[in-house]
Amino acid sequence: MGKISKAVRGVADIYNGASLIVRIIVGLIIGTVLALTMPHVTWIGEFGTLFVAALKAVAPILVFVLVASALAQGTSKLDRRFGTVLFLYLFTTFLAAVVAVLTSRLFPQTLSLGKAAKADVVPQGLSEVIQTLLTNIVANPIQAIIDGNYICILMWACLFGLAMKSIANESSKAFMANVADAVSQVIRWVINLAPFGIMGLVFTNVADNGLSAFTKYGSLLLLLVGTMLLMVLVFGPLVIFIFPVSYTHL
Repeated sequence: MGKISKAVRGVADIYNGASLIVRIIVGLIIGTVLALTMPHVTWIGEFGTLFVAALKAVAPILVFVLVASALAQGTSKLDRRFGTVLFLYLFTTFLAAVVAVLTSRLFPQTLSLGKAAKADVVPQGLSEVIQTLLTNIVANPIQAIIDGNYICILMWACLFGLAMKSIANESSKAFMANVADAVSQVIRWVINLAPFGIMGLVFTNVADNGLSAFTKYGSLLLLLVGTMLLMVLVFGPLVIFIFPVSYTHL
């Protein structure tokens, strides 16, 4: 039993010692090979389903605890700068959405999806869109975490963090910081299993669509990477130049 435990620990050390990018590439290759040689072994695709589900489950909690903890422990100067950072986050997110729409219009992509998304209600005008947005902002925070409603999560996290800042003692703030660190560690554990998730996702796509999936998703990947580089190297520095933020003496 001790030899088995030592062998498992050795394999885990080798796995964790390798670069995450290298592990993901290996997972992609293994998923492709398995899809071409054993496409009937559909349970391999469950690794991808479980990985995506785990990320979707933990990410809303991470956003809530990190924002709430940062606000609860911040100084007045930090709070003002946090407001500036929050504004820049919202502005650059909107700008990134605009850039993404423009690049998708310039270089349209077509993908075959297994299930089409369906909307129960289609907004009929700007007033309905604004009403829906406001309703989502003040939704139940527990339900927002379950549904991944990040606008609502951010709003309640800010309110909770500001409330805790004025009434919580140092031990409570330390507890919040520990919770934030714990959730961050869980995220790191999940991301560490990304090679298995990529293997499952690639297996499902190649088994269903063949190697042509790489052509379709490859062009989409190039568009995504190009759009991100355009945002990071051009529009991002431009925003920072227009709205400079000082991070000294935080």
